[in-house]
Amino acid sequence: MTKTNDETKRASRRGFLKVGAATIAGAGTLAAPNIVHAKTKTLKVQAAWGGGIFLENAQSYVERVHAMAGDALKIDLLPVNSVVKTSQMQDAVHRGVLDGAHYVPAYWYSKSKTASLFGTGPCFGWSSQEVLGWVHYGGGQELFDELMGSLGLNVVSFFNSPMPAQPLGWFKEEIKDASQMKGLKYRTVGLAADVLLEMGMSVVQLPGGEIQPAMKSGLIDAAEFNNPTSDRDFGMQDVSKDYHLASFHQSQEFFEVTFNKKMFDRLPAEHQAILKHASEAENSNFYWHNTKRYSEDLVKLRDQGVNVHRTPDSVMAAQLAAWDVVVERLSEEDEFFAKVIDSQKTYAKEVLGYLNLNQPDYKLAYEHYFG
Repeated sequence: MTKTNDETKRASRRGFLKVGAATIAGAGTLAAPNIVHAKTKTLKVQAAWGGGIFLENAQSYVERVHAMAGDALKIDLLPVNSVVKTSQMQDAVHRGVLDGAHYVPAYWYSKSKTASLFGTGPCFGWSSQEVLGWVHYGGGQELFDELMGSLGLNVVSFFNSPMPAQPLGWFKEEIKDASQMKGLKYRTVGLAADVLLEMGMSVVQLPGGEIQPAMKSGLIDAAEFNNPTSDRDFGMQDVSKDYHLASFHQSQEFFEVTFNKKMFDRLPAEHQAILKHASEAENSNFYWHNTKRYSEDLVKLRDQGVNVHRTPDSVMAAQLAAWDVVVERLSEEDEFFAKVIDSQKTYAKEVLGYLNLNQPDYKLAYEHYFG
């Protein structure tokens, strides 16, 4: 049967559409890229913590890295002493034995006392929040990087988690005056050791897990670690019933997350950014999370028969006087130490000048409502 002109046109159009569709499909096949799923990069990072709230904090940083990086970048977080001892962690990162570490600068102050200024230095009226402000916006990070270069250390570090002022700690009796501190065998770390030695104390530097046994055995008379939660976990309430809060010996501190620099420099820029910004993101979470836990555990310590005291002003005034002596001596011995101190004072004078004028007396409001 002979096709009409209309039927011929329709058949021709159907053929054209089939060919066109096939061509497009073929082109799509040719254009589709070969998607290669990159192998997950896993970093071995050791923490200075065997358990407790600080290991939780380290894990919280890791979780932020994982949430941002997906499967592309993972951190294998190892507890204390998994690969090396705490005192060897920085060297292990420097040599590439570890990819990274989670600790505090005071733990490696034997290499450079200037390191303790990045967290546990003198108090110029500021809290950990303002010291972190100096790190990020007052030239502190640049000075730290310069310090690492002068020490020949192959590391890059980020700082996070503003800790509340550390308690003066645990004593065998209530401290009512600075004169009672003289001669006491006391545990602390970092520059605080220099300060308390200046006050006439005998200082022993011990890892956190050894504090309670040392006090129980009489190796030390008094001790501090960091906060009510960790102190309760260590069982300090079983060896002492007098706990003093507030002190200038370590009135500001935060974590250092450090990585092997050669390894870090080889990472893609987006992975470098994730490691850095996850550190910044952990700042707020740490403060919100830990202050709640600390306050809850302080109540539990009281319920366990602990007498909680505020450190007398005479002790804190003696601490400030001791800081003056230590800072002057170390500044004369080390020009870079003096350079960091000058930078901190410049930042603190300006920022605290504003804050002290602007902030109301929050304690006045607290007492108004809660007595």
